[in-house]
Amino acid sequence: MAAAPVWSVDPRTGKQREQVAVEATAQEVDAAVRAAHAARDALADRTVRAAFLRSAADELKAAESTLVEVADAETALGPVRLTGELARTCYQLRAFADIVDEGEYLGVVVNHPDDTATPPIPDLRRYKVPLGVVAVYSASNFPFAFSVPGGDTASALAAGCPVVVKAHPDHPALSELVAKVLRRAAARHGIPDGVLGLVHGFEAGVELIKHPLVAAAGFTGSVRGGRALFDAAAARPVPIPFHGELGSLNPVVVTEAAAAERAEAIGAGLAGSMTLGVGQFCVKPGLVLVPAGDAGDGLVKSLTDAVSATDAGVLLDHRMRDNFVAGVAERAALPDVDSPVTPGAGGEHTVSPGFLTVPAARLADGGEHDLLLEECFGPVTVVARYADEGEVRGVLSRLPGNLTATVQLSAEEAAGESAGAAALLAEVTPLAGRVLVNGWPTGVAVAAAQQHGGPYPATTSTSTSVGGTAIERWLRPVAYQGVPEALLPVELRDDNPLGLPRRFNGVLER
Repeated sequence: MAAAPVWSVDPRTGKQREQVAVEATAQEVDAAVRAAHAARDALADRTVRAAFLRSAADELKAAESTLVEVADAETALGPVRLTGELARTCYQLRAFADIVDEGEYLGVVVNHPDDTATPPIPDLRRYKVPLGVVAVYSASNFPFAFSVPGGDTASALAAGCPVVVKAHPDHPALSELVAKVLRRAAARHGIPDGVLGLVHGFEAGVELIKHPLVAAAGFTGSVRGGRALFDAAAARPVPIPFHGELGSLNPVVVTEAAAAERAEAIGAGLAGSMTLGVGQFCVKPGLVLVPAGDAGDGLVKSLTDAVSATDAGVLLDHRMRDNFVAGVAERAALPDVDSPVTPGAGGEHTVSPGFLTVPAARLADGGEHDLLLEECFGPVTVVARYADEGEVRGVLSRLPGNLTATVQLSAEEAAGESAGAAALLAEVTPLAGRVLVNGWPTGVAVAAAQQHGGPYPATTSTSTSVGGTAIERWLRPVAYQGVPEALLPVELRDDNPLGLPRRFNGVLER
């Protein structure tokens, strides 16, 4: 049987643009993984690895106009958004190059023998080594930052792990172009093409997670798809780490005092956040707890005005559009659910933003209204009106894990003059990996302190996929005991010829 073609599709029209590849067979997946496995030694030198990452950023920047044009044709995300996303991606690659140069991520610890300790301490030296080939599953909504050149790829390469990417079907042409750019950067440093493999097709993704030479995987996508791969990773004869970002509601709690103080600003800010990128951000606020009464009414009016003034937009593909239209219709049909601005089909190829309101007590009770506690991908949010703090606690107690949780406080509450504000923060902290006060979750800074990951189903692990510590996902610690100095890895020798940050006999050296 001939391999199925892979087409690039214009989401603005639903029409095929061009055939860019064919779906990979099991044999082709095997070849890609084996080529990546063979490229491990080429990444062993940290200096070469850092230079490769910087060259990758340079090559991407040099190809910016072509890449953005193709990305926009396949995603309809617009040149401004995509140019910014590409800049973020280049910054991320350079940031990981700096981390590799610095070497602190290796976690070097040296303990000399100590016979006076109880029990005695032998000569022990510990650091981290790369896991091996990493499978990366691209996301639809960030064709640069969470796709072929994105955070999973950048952090894996920084760790010294070759990568095989399963391309997302929504931007296959861009994936092919970016892979060529990254391989060109690799070639500048004598690194073989196999360091970055690329395969297309659903079955190829399944074969990839099963391959015995794949040592770990990173995924960003749906709960259904991510859970299937997570289970497959665990069911292997040798299970592997699976770092998946699956889905998030990203709750927001607006206190009564905050709503009374700045209802208009909060409503406008919420509208901007929930419609940003046509509601296709993984950190879109999907559930907002707003007080009943006049203060909450003012916020809802502000939200109504702002969302009503927001144009219809194009989702990443027509399947997502169909799911959005069906999803909001099913939610709007539930008892006691109103639609101040009705979300849904905006045209043959577009969707209109909107929001739903519901009494918070309905969500605390469970039953059919649990549907409102599930992510709906697209420009919609659910505003739950609460009568008292007990209803807020009741809803929060029923939420699954999230990437983010946001609290909107008054100036007095934010100044620490209210015990209730501290209690509310303590209540939302177990729900999410990132907790915000008086901000909006859309926008994930690439920074050392970032945490982009939360309790399941937001992610399948406690690690982050954004920021410097994302590199830790692809490393494992090894301790050497009683190994002669001449046989030790150079990173662990007493004279520290590489000048690495380390803890030496209990003393932190930088």
